Amino acid sequence: MNRVAWPFLLLPLLLLAVWAPPAASFCGFYVARGDAKIFNKASKVVLVRDDDRTVLTMANDFKGDPKEFAIVVPVPTVLQKGQIHVGDKAPIDHLDAYTAPRLVEYFDPDPCQVAYREEMRVAAPQAGMSKMSRDAARERSLGVRVEARYTVGEYDIVILSAKQSGGLETWLHENGYTIPRGASRVLAGYIKQDMKFFVAKVNLKEQAKLGFSYLRPIQVAFESPKFILPIRLGMVNADGPQELFVFALTKNGRVETTNYRTVRLPSDAEVPTFVKDEFSDFYRAMFTEQVRKERGEAVFLEYAWDMGWCDPCAADPLSAEELRQLGVWWVGSGETPRSGRAPSIMPGGAQPVFVTRLHVRYDRAHFPEDLVLQQTGDRSNFQGRFVIRHPWKGDAECRGAEDYRRQLRERRSREAETLSDLTGWPLDRIRRKMNLASDNSMPDDNLRWWDRIWAN
Repeated sequence: MNRVAWPFLLLPLLLLAVWAPPAASFCGFYVARGDAKIFNKASKVVLVRDDDRTVLTMANDFKGDPKEFAIVVPVPTVLQKGQIHVGDKAPIDHLDAYTAPRLVEYFDPDPCQVAYREEMRVAAPQAGMSKMSRDAARERSLGVRVEARYTVGEYDIVILSAKQSGGLETWLHENGYTIPRGASRVLAGYIKQDMKFFVAKVNLKEQAKLGFSYLRPIQVAFESPKFILPIRLGMVNADGPQELFVFALTKNGRVETTNYRTVRLPSDAEVPTFVKDEFSDFYRAMFTEQVRKERGEAVFLEYAWDMGWCDPCAADPLSAEELRQLGVWWVGSGETPRSGRAPSIMPGGAQPVFVTRLHVRYDRAHFPEDLVLQQTGDRSNFQGRFVIRHPWKGDAECRGAEDYRRQLRERRSREAETLSDLTGWPLDRIRRKMNLASDNSMPDDNLRWWDRIWAN
């Protein structure tokens, strides 16, 4: 049986360890990143936008038999075949890595040295009445019109318009798509907006011919003054909150939502060193806690940066070729970056693109509307970044060393409180894990004697 796998309800990812090889950076070492792989049911969408032009790339993380895959996406216009493309997943993964929240680490210098020496860091950066005629008659009776049919890559694509949701729902059923309960109400909302429906499923013969064992991203390009991301269909048959990562690539500046609050993720917080080995757990807990604090009604800004440079780079910046694969049509057109900042030397050269990474956890109760977006003129840079500082462990016998040890105790205590506030983890558990019993001279240390026996 065929099944509709909605564009923003994608099957769970295996939880992968978050690790990236340490690389020297400006004043520390990039050690880990919080990319989309650490979240289950995480969907990734790339939006390229300028004026009324949009290129939408949907990464379908579908796990299962390809013959069961299909998507239905509301689109503002009837798309011609040339407006549909099957892309490559690699640039999306690269963009995810490049914009991911990151953990950086620093090492305290010898406190007896007069000058504080910062470590260098490097960017881690039919017969008779033909079947066709019968189908057309049936479509008319349902108020459904097949505006176009294409085969693009391994996908069979149909563009539909409809007069009523019930007829559209019936058409989808009769053509092998299983529609979840509640879809009719949502479809009706899009029909009222005169939206069309982009329907795609896998052509197994074409897939075998092309030799791909996985589903490549589908891309569509269109012009419309509407700058929205339809998420409501993805919630119809959702069995819980969904994770969505939106990567917006624009000319002018940061992208934000207008019908929901866009909130910056906490950044530059110093956390205990043990977070290095538990960054996946930390990042999930931190994000969940921020969602809770915003009552589940916010969209989070994780990264906003002029791609003409980066500091530090969690991964190499995307090349002009990769950006063009994602639909950035103006790259290579001879335009120059608007930023007055002198770009650093990057592989592939500086690109006139501003990237925004948004992360939203949504469900029907808290996100009853599609995401309405706008491009702003704000080109200020932002990155979700967390810092660990390793204490000096060498010998130090000087007056400065005494001051350093006192400040270190205070710093470790602040790190524990910060981590608890960020994640909601119990403070006493964090303190035990940090072995703060060894810092028991702190005035606010209220651990009892037995807490100091087993520091775990």
